[in-house]
Amino acid sequence: MKQLLILSGKGGTGKTTIASAFIKLSKAKAYADCDVDAPNLHLITEQSVRPEKTDYYGLPKAKIDPELCIQCDKCRESCRFDAILQYKNYKINNFACEGCGVCEAVCPVGAIALKPAVAGELMLYSNEEKTFSTAKLKMGSGNSGMLVTEVKKHMNSAATYEHIAIIDGSPGIGCPVIASLSGVDMVLIVAEPSISGISDLERIVKTAGKFRVMTAICINKYDTNLKNTENIEKLCKKRGLFFMGRIPFDSEAVKAVNKGQTIVDIDCVSGAAVKDVYNNTIQLMH
Repeated sequence: MKQLLILSGKGGTGKTTIASAFIKLSKAKAYADCDVDAPNLHLITEQSVRPEKTDYYGLPKAKIDPELCIQCDKCRESCRFDAILQYKNYKINNFACEGCGVCEAVCPVGAIALKPAVAGELMLYSNEEKTFSTAKLKMGSGNSGMLVTEVKKHMNSAATYEHIAIIDGSPGIGCPVIASLSGVDMVLIVAEPSISGISDLERIVKTAGKFRVMTAICINKYDTNLKNTENIEKLCKKRGLFFMGRIPFDSEAVKAVNKGQTIVDIDCVSGAAVKDVYNNTIQLMH
């Protein structure tokens, strides 16, 4: 199964809008939302089955047994993250605890132990028609890259015989992006023609280059700044990147997304343009 990952250097470029259009155009039976911090692909893709939900356990957190605690204060004094609170009893602030285990090591009576902690929730929508894998990271939890890896594993195991998978990644260059890049066949980066958009585009191109993955670029809302659009196209030529096309700003696209539709579900200029970008991308991918 070939995997096409859609990324952006920054939020707000229209990455998920384009990913949902690609899913519709390709009639993909396998797709995933790897933006585990703020997943929203499910809002514009129809699901006909209830999801299979699984708790995701990240790094363990400390837990204090109040029956054993002698309130010697050694744990609080030793915690560099200020994760131990002292009121009537000693308690752990799970948002601050990094699971380092120092408090467990210094406790003279064994009142502290590291326990598995739920860091997120995996959701798999799967039947004979299609497979959609996604997840939500719990507020304040780390391990986002590890959760993304699990999202991809769930998709791959449930859709073994599919021809192509579309993956909507996270914006930026952080851990979720690194995890989503691993093992994919091609990356399509959605850029916007702004100063910050170009700066972040260069960073994500450099990041993708570390994985030696085939990388292509398209420009969304290209007509909002034609000069910067030309600068992005020049950047593609300079870096030897494949350029897939331009998509104009379209107020009808906003209306479609607000109705839970993709831009290829309606007759609009952005929908027509994304079809050309899709055809160019799939042709290059094959």
